[in-house]
Amino acid sequence: MKWIDSVRIPPETPDLSEWKLASRGLEFTWRSKITNLVEYQIIQWEAIDGLPNKGAIRFYDRKEGQSSVKLTVSYAIPAIIKWMDGLFLGRLVEATLQSDLNRFRDYAQTHHQPPAV
Repeated sequence: MKWIDSVRIPPETPDLSEWKLASRGLEFTWRSKITNLVEYQIIQWEAIDGLPNKGAIRFYDRKEGQSSVKLTVSYAIPAIIKWMDGLFLGRLVEATLQSDLNRFRDYAQTHHQPPAV
């Protein structure tokens, strides 16, 4: 993930994650809580502090061992960068997320392992 500098999952609270975004001298942090988790189907989250965001990643079985992935993300633009053109920033975020999904696809195809039976 291009802008994500680090993600930490505390061992004592595995449903929480601590995120740090860093880009062009700006840094934002937040903690997210998993709000819905169904193995092989969905991971849904919501920020509980810091940079406001929430979303879900869904996995759909397709024919012949293929899958589809759908990512839904909602976020608030930090006040410090609201001066930027909102449409430009939205397109930039969308393009970056699409690139992240493409890298995930490439990784998954290269490291594919059938589920344990």
